[in-house]
Amino acid sequence: MLKCMLGCCKVYISESRNKGALQAIERAAKQFLEAPIINKFEDVIYNRVGYTLVSPLRTEPSLESESSPLKSAVLAMVKAAFEAIDLELHVGNHPRLGVVDHICFHPLPRASLDQVAGIAKALAVDVGNSLQVPTFVYGAAHEEGRTLDSIRRELGYFKPNSGGHWTGGPKSRSLPLKPDHGPAQVTEAKGVIVIGATPWVDNYNVPVFSTNIGAVRRIAKRVSERGGGLPSVQAMALSHGDNVIEVACNLLDPAQVGGLSVQREVESLAREEGMDVGKGYFTDFSQEAIIQSYLKSGPFL
Repeated sequence: MLKCMLGCCKVYISESRNKGALQAIERAAKQFLEAPIINKFEDVIYNRVGYTLVSPLRTEPSLESESSPLKSAVLAMVKAAFEAIDLELHVGNHPRLGVVDHICFHPLPRASLDQVAGIAKALAVDVGNSLQVPTFVYGAAHEEGRTLDSIRRELGYFKPNSGGHWTGGPKSRSLPLKPDHGPAQVTEAKGVIVIGATPWVDNYNVPVFSTNIGAVRRIAKRVSERGGGLPSVQAMALSHGDNVIEVACNLLDPAQVGGLSVQREVESLAREEGMDVGKGYFTDFSQEAIIQSYLKSGPFL
């Protein structure tokens, strides 16, 4: 039985092919036994890895932000990533803004969004000011609740930066949006970082067997809430190997619109385009599986 409140953090790093870099990042996290890595999802084609960490939370948010093992573990991973990875050398089929592209905190059942938002805010200050990396915050970590996709749109995240592909990071040292913390100029080897806190989000990708990126982009747009499709769904089309383009989705309210709904909608729209669709997949465990994996990883209060 779960005896404490838990917070979850997902760390997305723009690298999956450099095994030495990933080992250094994982060694850094292992110093903090209270915040173990519960899952690791690597995608070599996207050249991206996602880590999921879990830690107990204190009842007092101010104490949490000051001495959180979750914050300490993630900060150590960020430092190790910056030391081991040069964003200027990065090539992959997934967009990115930085070496550590995105960090998101989520409360697990019984915990509150305010608790993890406090950790996100404290981490953003440390990364921006101590590590001197332009840092943007979103969701409950931002005083106006700014969204992740709005930051990404302003920074050009969704536009390939080199002949239809993503290479390196932001191509300009000047930023069109003022960071919440850290310098206003980008170091090309590091890029920028976005840190937020939100309720639980699922990531679900559906493979479409096609080379017609324009057609699959139409499908992705029609699936997304922004394009008049499924509520609380964000979607984009990304090439994923030979003859495969994925409709990659963020499910912002998976209890209401889950992977099955997305799968059916992509299949329906793909039939209109004369395309075949494969079985989609989640890029992380469910909340329940994450909690069970955490409880099995050691003795916790």
